[in-house]
Amino acid sequence: MAVPNEPFSEPTSILGPSLRFKGELNADEDLMIRGHVEGSITHSQRLTVCRDGHVKANIRGQVIAVEGTVEGDLTATTSVAVMDSACLTGDVSAPSVSIVEGANFNGNVLMPPGSGKAARSLRRSDGRPAPSTEPVRTTGTR
Repeated sequence: MAVPNEPFSEPTSILGPSLRFKGELNADEDLMIRGHVEGSITHSQRLTVCRDGHVKANIRGQVIAVEGTVEGDLTATTSVAVMDSACLTGDVSAPSVSIVEGANFNGNVLMPPGSGKAARSLRRSDGRPAPSTEPVRTTGTR
C-alpha cells in the first residue's frame, strides 16, 4: 500500500510540465502531475500533484499528495498529504490527512468516523482508559 512520503515503487506515469489536459482522467498506476489538468481525476493508486503541477479538478484516489496548486475537492480511501509548497482550495475527505506547516489551504477537512487513530484509541491522552460508549448491561441479581 502506498504511503505519501515513500518513493514510488510501481510503474509511474508522469504528465510533464508542458502538458495541458482537459477532461476526465482515469488511472490505475502511480501518477505524477507536473502539467495542467482541468476536469476530473479518478485514480486507484498514488497521485502526486508536483510543485509545478496545476490542477482544477475534483480528485478521487487512494493516496493523494499535493505539492503544487489544486482547485477542487480531494477524496482519498487511504490518505491525503498537503505539503508546505502546496496551494489547495477545496475540501479534503480521507481517513488520514496531513497538512504541513506553510501549506496554503482553504477548505474543510472531513475524516470519516472510526477511521482515524483517535477514533480507534481506547485510552485518553493521559493514558487512562477511555469511557465506554457501550451501554452497561448487567445479568443476574446481587
